[in-house]
Amino acid sequence: MYLHKFHYATAAVAAVLLNIASPAFSFSFSPGPSLNHQLARPRAVPKQTSTYSQRNGSFKKSSSLFMSDTAAIEADDKDPPLFEGLLKGITRDYKMRLPLYKSDITDGLNTQCLAAICFLFFACLSPAIGFGSLFGAVTNGAIGTMEMVSSTAMCGFIYALTSAQPLTIIGSTGPVLAFVAALVQLADKMGLPFLPLYAWTGIWTSGILFLSSITSASNLVKYLTRFTDEIFSTLISFIFVVEAVQNIGRSFTNPASTFTKGLMTLIVAVSTYVTANTLRGLRNTVYFTQGVRKNISNFGPTIGVLAGVLIANWAKVSQGAAATLPSLAIPPTFATTSGRPWLIPIMDLPVWARWGAFLPALMATVLLFLDQNITVRLVNNPQYKMEKGRRKNNMLDGMHADLFIISILTFITSIIGLPWLVAATVRSISHVRALSIFDSAGKLKSTIEQRITGLSIHSLIGACVLFDKPRAILTQIPKSVLMGLFLFLGTSALPGNEMWERMKELFKDSKIAPKERWSKVPTKVTMLFTAIQMGCLGAMVYVKESPIGVLFPVVIAMLAPLRFWLEKSGVVKKEYMDILDEE
Repeated sequence: MYLHKFHYATAAVAAVLLNIASPAFSFSFSPGPSLNHQLARPRAVPKQTSTYSQRNGSFKKSSSLFMSDTAAIEADDKDPPLFEGLLKGITRDYKMRLPLYKSDITDGLNTQCLAAICFLFFACLSPAIGFGSLFGAVTNGAIGTMEMVSSTAMCGFIYALTSAQPLTIIGSTGPVLAFVAALVQLADKMGLPFLPLYAWTGIWTSGILFLSSITSASNLVKYLTRFTDEIFSTLISFIFVVEAVQNIGRSFTNPASTFTKGLMTLIVAVSTYVTANTLRGLRNTVYFTQGVRKNISNFGPTIGVLAGVLIANWAKVSQGAAATLPSLAIPPTFATTSGRPWLIPIMDLPVWARWGAFLPALMATVLLFLDQNITVRLVNNPQYKMEKGRRKNNMLDGMHADLFIISILTFITSIIGLPWLVAATVRSISHVRALSIFDSAGKLKSTIEQRITGLSIHSLIGACVLFDKPRAILTQIPKSVLMGLFLFLGTSALPGNEMWERMKELFKDSKIAPKERWSKVPTKVTMLFTAIQMGCLGAMVYVKESPIGVLFPVVIAMLAPLRFWLEKSGVVKKEYMDILDEE
């Protein structure tokens, strides 16, 4: 009875938000065919799907093991409602994916996956350390680097092992950090202990996410379009680039630093970035043979890291202490940052505050729900031509099972004081692109779908937490190398983002610039649409950094209604919106 009330309450909130924008979104559990952008709606599935298995450097097409199951699911569920029967979505996701578990292992045993592991190990470890230090600063050491790295290793491994879309990489994000900072301020103002409040907020959040997963609430993502995806993806890239630039800038302004160290920090970071970016683009050149180009391109980011380390060590040897750069700060022992017990004393929070934690948990739920599902939607984009465990062009498959795993992980991390992790946009897109297979013309042909890379990446991160020697090696890597990798991660996720392409178009000579897909739209309309997206991006950054940062999830949630209001009000005509916002 109470569960059904929760269904109706949740649907009512969603309906109110969506009705702001368009009458097409009437309060109904089964949206009608009038919806213009049901991009994730299942479509006809071919009688035989296929996967790719790599053997000796070649890819062989093999028959799918779940052909009959997928066909049955397609026939039974052609238009899923917003909310479904208990566990129906999760069961459907696992029914399509689990028969392929063996190939998820065997398909990951190749050199391209090895290159992805080497690259993503640093790409996942560096944000964990970076965000860990930031968490330590905003929580006064209650949650720090050791908690962040431990959470990344444990949760990432479990997610790669059990999720329905294992190419998604989970980690902490800028929006989650902003929310936790706001929660710290709330605890201070109300005179409450932070960690118990954090734990109860996470417990409530995990419960709501759990109910959302078992009722297939991720079907709400069908209302999201390219408009929202582009803004959110650009925001995450912006956070990575700004963090790198600020870190490099502090090496010049920090009183404890010198101009020589600041200059070396800049040289090492730029060298890492340029090497990684140049070698990654080698596959699109005519140099060397195709096999050499492919392997160098795959290992490009790893070679960039090695190049940065070598330059920093050369400066240290030749110039001595004057050019010695700060290195990664990894705790020497496996223990909490503050020395507190791992288990949070949740009963230290007053009873009224335990119930009151439900309110910030609503905001956290919106944030984690959108952060997770928007990123998985980007990973599931048909442009990457993934086929395992999904129906053709369907961007919802796998989301329910993945949200179920996230809800469990959120509960575990809350009671032991670890950061909440969700799908990380930049790392996930970098993971998918590192596993993309291109033809001789440089066109994406398919993606290696497997679990080995995710399992290996987080196993290596776990080794850095548990064992002394890996920690000792990593403490020799300068921070500036990882700042160069931050720049690479942030900028490498931008190509293909049409919002970014239109922003660059503002500075191009339209007379000689190549025509884009949206060239048929009047220039003024294109500029207005882009300016609105840039305004939304600016608003998100402002709210995230402001004292009302706890309301940041609401800004994200309002992007979808805003997009449909633009069309309904005539600010952007439907014929132009269909082009600008086309998948």
